Amino acid sequence: MDFVFSQATRGLTSSAVREILKLTQGNSVISFAGGLPAEQFFPVQAMRDALNRVMDQGPRALQYGLTEGFTPLREQLCARMARKNMHVTPDHMLLTTGSQQSIDLLTRVLLDKDDVVLVEDPTYLAFLQVLGSAQAHPVKVDGDEHGMNLADLEAKIIKHKPKLVYVIPTFSNPTGRVWNLERRQGIVDLCRKHGVLIFEDDPYGEIKFDSGESFPSLFSLAGSPDDSHVVYTSTFSKTVAPAVRTGWVIGDKRIIGMMTRAKQAADLHSSTLDQQALYQLLCHFDLDAHITTIRDEYKRRMKLMYSLLSEHNIPGLTFSEPKGGMFFWVELPEFLDAEAVLKHAVTEGVAFVPGTPFFAQEPKRNTLRLNYTFADDDTMVRGMNTLANVFKHFLQTK
Repeated sequence: MDFVFSQATRGLTSSAVREILKLTQGNSVISFAGGLPAEQFFPVQAMRDALNRVMDQGPRALQYGLTEGFTPLREQLCARMARKNMHVTPDHMLLTTGSQQSIDLLTRVLLDKDDVVLVEDPTYLAFLQVLGSAQAHPVKVDGDEHGMNLADLEAKIIKHKPKLVYVIPTFSNPTGRVWNLERRQGIVDLCRKHGVLIFEDDPYGEIKFDSGESFPSLFSLAGSPDDSHVVYTSTFSKTVAPAVRTGWVIGDKRIIGMMTRAKQAADLHSSTLDQQALYQLLCHFDLDAHITTIRDEYKRRMKLMYSLLSEHNIPGLTFSEPKGGMFFWVELPEFLDAEAVLKHAVTEGVAFVPGTPFFAQEPKRNTLRLNYTFADDDTMVRGMNTLANVFKHFLQTK
């Protein structure tokens, strides 16, 4: 039979990263595509112990829970947020199925068709997917390695009257950039002045390579969470494991309340089994020491990829050393198309994400993103050598 889908589905697109990951499953392709943590550092035994402690509580551990999420875990997260000068109560917080659901819920309760959202250039491609489903319009704001250009931001706020500004100011996806304090305070002040909500996405903030550096969240710079114009989301996916599918979002109680209603309609609540296990994990496992371990390892892997990119001395290839996060953002010579390069690269046994889907407007087709956290040393060396040969092949044929 013929199926008639809703108008909203016309804006749905498949994730470029997910499609590339399909190509690399079950075969010998080395993938630098997905933002995957290193499996060797998942706290397997600690999670096993945490789950056992949950199950020792008996059948009640398997019962329905609150839409807002397991209260003891929210209380623990409030304490962790306070260490970052984000002083909230559980009433300011909603636990979600990863921070991706935070994006979905906030756009669902905030955006109408044809609303404008200002974004970085480039920005997180899955956020652009959600905007497509909402039939909202992303508009790029110019920026550089220090963050959004504040003059361009204010000009576009005045011109477009956006409902929302979406940013990843700390080790952004895909570029890995980190905003300086002037740009952080500037966006907070400008959006307060013009009455625009900021959505701060912070999945990578814990993965900073210099422990002496401080990158205050926009949420902390905005002051009290009551009547705040910043909504903040983060996740356990990068610090514990993606499979626990647990994130959180904090903000003004009115926004969190509306998102909670939307979540009730979507899935009643996220997995309380996972939330209880995370609570037990935080009680009995030194998460901060674990984060230090993965920071050090990811920094080492980043340095290795940086050296491999550098040593091949490929003409016209540009990239910067990230201060944290999971990605290198690479620019090829302007006459090359990264999507065409990818097709050939996969046949040679290596994959990456072309930059095109990360752009809201005017994509730079010569860009690409590389993940350095997943591959071990041997795999990375083999994969980067192959990728360098692919780049050289395209340069020689032009």
